[in-house]
Amino acid sequence: MVFICSLGNELIWNFLSMDQIHAIYNGNFDNLEDIKVSPLSRAYTFSDSVYEVIPFFNNEVIAFNRHIERLQYSCRSMNIDANIDQSSKEILQLISLSKIKDGYVYYQISRGVDPIRSHMYSSKLHAETFGYVTSHKFEEQTLKVALCEDIRWQRCDIKSTSLLGNVLSMNEAKDQACDEVIMYKENKITEGGASNVFFIKNNRIFTPSLSSNILPGITRELLISEAAKHEIKIMEQDCSLDDLVEAESVWLTSSTKGLAPVSEIVNQNLNLDVSHPLFRKCQNIFKDAYFKE
Repeated sequence: MVFICSLGNELIWNFLSMDQIHAIYNGNFDNLEDIKVSPLSRAYTFSDSVYEVIPFFNNEVIAFNRHIERLQYSCRSMNIDANIDQSSKEILQLISLSKIKDGYVYYQISRGVDPIRSHMYSSKLHAETFGYVTSHKFEEQTLKVALCEDIRWQRCDIKSTSLLGNVLSMNEAKDQACDEVIMYKENKITEGGASNVFFIKNNRIFTPSLSSNILPGITRELLISEAAKHEIKIMEQDCSLDDLVEAESVWLTSSTKGLAPVSEIVNQNLNLDVSHPLFRKCQNIFKDAYFKE
């Protein structure tokens, strides 16, 4: 059997049968194939859940504490009472059990399982947890992207599983042979469908400043920090569509993409440099910090 999973728009074919993929549900480790979830899980009926994707490379977890802090922030923002310490242990146990060198853990926490579907949840619900670990090749991707209006909800700073806006936009872009999208709201760039946006204009690097419309990406944070150590300043500010179409180079960042250069934005006559010296310098800095063999 071929196990297929999707991270954002990335369709990943993992040639492992589901009974070879280590998973956990409510504290019980099992093969993914044997995990059973109630149809009354609020993750299923309402997307009332949050998640993290925690990468590891060469047996080293990347920015583990930052991912856990963001998971805790998401839970608190949604008033989900979760045992984050226990979740942290389970994530590390999944990695240890897998014996995988390079990969990621998907870990999700829902508000719980309703006795019957109801918008108003009981205060007696217990958080429901689920996760699995799989291999992943951290290889450079060159992306073709589409611009689209940001139709998501107003709390994108929470890493919620409620991703229908992303799904609709990214699959519409897929019909144009695109790999990703760059979204905008009221002419201001927000983020990618499953990534943050960076670009170079006049030999300076820009990225949209954080707001409730933008997820505080871990790779985004790491890149800004590492670049500063090498005296490369990344400007965090409101960025317009005009700024983007005047860019010399554009790239997207995420835990599974790393730094992925954009080669084309459909319907825009741009000459994007996927090998811009400043981009390559950032890419090398990031690789040396987190992906050194």
